Amino acid sequence: MIDLLPLNPALAATFAPPVMEARRWLAGVTFPPDRPLINVSQAAPVDPPPLALRQAMADAALHRPEAHLYGPVLGNPDLRAAVAAEFSRSYGGAVVPGQVAITQGCNQAFCAAVTTLAQAGDEVILPTPWYFNHKMWLDMQGIRALPLPCDEGLLPDPDRAAALIGPRCRAIVLVTPNNPSGAEYPVDLVARFFDLAQARGIALILDETYRDFDSRDGAPHDLLSRPGWDRTLVQLYSFSKAYRLTGHRVGALIASEPRMAQVEKVLDTVAICPSQLGQIGALWGMENLGGWLAQQRAEILARRTATVAALSALPGWRVKSAGAYFAWVEHPFAASSADLARRMVADIGVLALPGTMFVPPDDPAGPRHLRIAFANIDAARITGLAARLRVFGG
Repeated sequence: MIDLLPLNPALAATFAPPVMEARRWLAGVTFPPDRPLINVSQAAPVDPPPLALRQAMADAALHRPEAHLYGPVLGNPDLRAAVAAEFSRSYGGAVVPGQVAITQGCNQAFCAAVTTLAQAGDEVILPTPWYFNHKMWLDMQGIRALPLPCDEGLLPDPDRAAALIGPRCRAIVLVTPNNPSGAEYPVDLVARFFDLAQARGIALILDETYRDFDSRDGAPHDLLSRPGWDRTLVQLYSFSKAYRLTGHRVGALIASEPRMAQVEKVLDTVAICPSQLGQIGALWGMENLGGWLAQQRAEILARRTATVAALSALPGWRVKSAGAYFAWVEHPFAASSADLARRMVADIGVLALPGTMFVPPDDPAGPRHLRIAFANIDAARITGLAARLRVFGG
């Protein structure tokens, strides 16, 4: 059946959601009991929030009428204040509640930030490999994504970024720890990008969805301690990974108070307000789950170590970068990762995303790499993953 209704060409120009595309590869494939599927395609937690958090949310659902009503567009004041206090403490800076918006997940925070900064025909710099939803949103808005290839260590170069900045460039986007590579950007590197953005009068959008699983102690950057930081920096965060609240969609956007008036317009027209139960859960988690989150971080870091060791021992395979939930891995085969990823499902029962989903079509790095999201597989399955890859024929 042909749909004859008009179609926005900007929407048609972007690609289908990669995770959903990969899930369709599972259709019709049977996985025997002795070789169940190992799914390393997505970074979202597969377990529910801890019981105490679920109980707090259930109590709110039963006894707090406001949990079922519209709330403030920019989020509940108590959660905004808690985020401001946490980021002030963690980064040695000064963030006030008026500089915080609560969003329906970090993806919406990114969309809102970009919508306030750029219009069709403008440009935004994205390091490659990029987070595909960022590229998709830019495509759908008619905003040109300027690819900034990373080096062999999966770090972007501010000097190369400077050469890309033209009169219509509005922002540079950094994701650290990175999705898809896992790379943790050094403090001085983030500072250089801030200085570049500040000097050129554009925004630095810093997505720290995975900050709770950074392997380093201390603040991963010093930007919030700089005078006038909010004239350049837009900081993004997600509660989904920290407290397993993926289905409740809770994120945060930190920017200047004047910009919040524009963010409010975007959020009001898209979702009106963030989920009340999600916000209640996020606040309860911030106030009560510090120790639990530290344990989760330790477990994720242990899985990273195990993944790097297991995959690095495979002949011809090379772990280029790993951190937070991800490893960016170079395979030894002549075939493109786009073909290999599909074949791995049927041949060895492994679902991973090909590097081609994270780069422009003409980028030679895409066919040579796979993204392995290891956060949801325990030590036994990490060993099993390596064993299956070892026998994979490519």
